[in-house]
Amino acid sequence: MTLTEEADIARFEGKIVVITGGGAGIGRTYAHRFAAEGASIVIADLDDVASGRVVDELAAKDSAALAVTMNVTDTAAVESMVKATVERFGGIDILVNNAAIHHNHAQPPFTIDALPQWRAVMDVNVIGALICSVSCRASMAARGGGAIINHSSMAAYSGGNAYSVSKLALNALTIGLAAEFAPDGIRVNGIAPSLVDSEASFVWMNDPVRKGVGDEIISGQLIKRLGRMEDLANMALFLCSDEASFVTGQTILVDGGFTKKAF
Repeated sequence: MTLTEEADIARFEGKIVVITGGGAGIGRTYAHRFAAEGASIVIADLDDVASGRVVDELAAKDSAALAVTMNVTDTAAVESMVKATVERFGGIDILVNNAAIHHNHAQPPFTIDALPQWRAVMDVNVIGALICSVSCRASMAARGGGAIINHSSMAAYSGGNAYSVSKLALNALTIGLAAEFAPDGIRVNGIAPSLVDSEASFVWMNDPVRKGVGDEIISGQLIKRLGRMEDLANMALFLCSDEASFVTGQTILVDGGFTKKAF
């Protein structure tokens, strides 16, 4: 299903979905797909212009949406987002922790001078997901439970830079949150993609310093094509639906078979 196609089902009718970093790329794709299946959408993003644009796109399709300018590391701002969401829509059913520092912004050197950059990556990619999850918990529990998606990466299994470290930590956080939130009926899962056709990925791949990196990654996959944001949306919607009611604490690789695990 593409952004221009209408869903023929409404698995998320009456559901409220919060998407961090939803102003562009993968987050925008998630917003359109959840909305197409009946959900009301909250775009929580640092870029108020981008988030407003997505809200306008959704409104043009008669989908209810709200833009909130927010930094996931700012606890007060996150709690304000939750309050605004509850006031507008009545609660929260699904949280997608999509906001992240990635690509060249998440690869500081292994030096003492680079520690502030390391902390920034960890703060956004891991602590930010924790803050958002904890802040949304009560509202989700009050509605009988819900689902959380943490956006990981195949880099968690194959790299060693700050980005990889943060995503491996996020996978562990997914397990911990799943156990902690289970009594409230909240399922927590992760998605770990390969490179996909997002704007940010194309900018990263087209940098002359990384010439050929996209082809190198695709050559290591069993499915020889670039991942699509729609591939990730398909998995996210499944994991947040009743069809996945027995799935929690898992990080699902959506990487064309790049990562081969026997455990």
